[in-house]
Parts: sequence; structure tokens; C-alpha cells
Amino acid sequence: MSPTPAPSPSWHGVDPAPDGPAAGRNRLAWLLTVCGGLGLAASLVLTVEKVALLADPSYRPSCSINPVISCGSIMASWQAELFGFPNPLLGIAGFSVVVTTGVVLLAGAVPTGWYWSALFTGLTAAVTFVHWLIFQSLYRIGALCPYCMLVWLVTVLAWWYCLLQRETADPTRPGRWRPLLRRHHAVVPTVWVLTVLALITEAFWPYWRTLP
Repeated sequence: MSPTPAPSPSWHGVDPAPDGPAAGRNRLAWLLTVCGGLGLAASLVLTVEKVALLADPSYRPSCSINPVISCGSIMASWQAELFGFPNPLLGIAGFSVVVTTGVVLLAGAVPTGWYWSALFTGLTAAVTFVHWLIFQSLYRIGALCPYCMLVWLVTVLAWWYCLLQRETADPTRPGRWRPLLRRHHAVVPTVWVLTVLALITEAFWPYWRTLP
């Protein structure tokens, strides 16, 4: 009798879900693909709008709707070019990696551990930057950009579910919280969305109350 083959290693050496590595891999793969695709699309639109604004200072971006929903106000700020070039270029680079990772996983590839560590590090930096941008948008610039808000959301979702995969599936980590996190995985992103909406409501309440 031939020896029983050892179970095939999952990505990063972990089992992403209680119903098997393949199911967990597919779920995260789809999430990264969708979040990466939406973030990439938003970044491309913002880049095109920024180029149009640079070419014609009188240009009104398509997402400038009123004094609050005003991409033009954000694009004209120094925060929109924190590193000396338009921030959406960072999104194009970063979300290209995220969506490519999702597609590669859907194709059945198994990235190595160092790749996942690098991806999670990049997403952590992106989440930190996103929260800085949220603060700047609400309390310094005083305007909102719908495409930027989409980028905020998909960045947080991609980061959270990559973190969840690390914390709940890695056998080398303490496992007492795994069942709870798996059952209630949507609580953290839901609370985050509600918190951001509450901050937006509070920050722009003087304007909202004037609307019919």
C-alpha cells in the first residue's frame, strides 16, 4: 500500500477557512479581485480627471457636484500630491498588485509566504494613508470625493480580510479567537463604515441641514 500523501500546503502554509483551504482561497481571491478592480478603476478615473484639471484649471471634474461633494477641491489641495505626484498613481500601482493577486489565486497559483507578508505590509501602509486622507478630507480640506471614498472602502476591506486570514488560519498563532472571528468577520468593516458615515455626517452637518 502506498503511503498516504501529505496534505498539500495551502497559501502561506495556512488553512483560510474551516471548510478547507480551497474554499477559503476562493473567497479571498474573489474579494481581492473585486476590491482591487474597483480601486484600480477609481484610481484611473481620478488620474484622468487630475490630468484634465492640470491641462485646464477651469475644468470641472465629473465628481464635483456641490460644495461638499467636490473632487476639484481635493485635487487642488497639497494633500492630493503628498509625495510630489498625484496620489491616484499610488492607487494604480497598489491596486494592480491586489487585483493581480486575486486573479492569480483564482487561477490556482499558490504564492509563497514572503509574498503574502509583503502584500499585507503594503495594505497596512495603504490603510494608514487612507485614514490620514480621511482626516484631511473631513477636517482640513472640507470636501468629499466619491471615488476617493470608494478607494477608502476597498482598501480597508482588502486589508481586513488579509489580516483575518493571517489571524484565523495560521496554525502557529493562538486559536482561541478563530471561531469567533470567522463567524463575525463582517462586524469590523460594518462598524468602520458606520463610524466613517457618522464622522461625515457630523463634519458636514451645517451643509446637510440646508438641503431640502
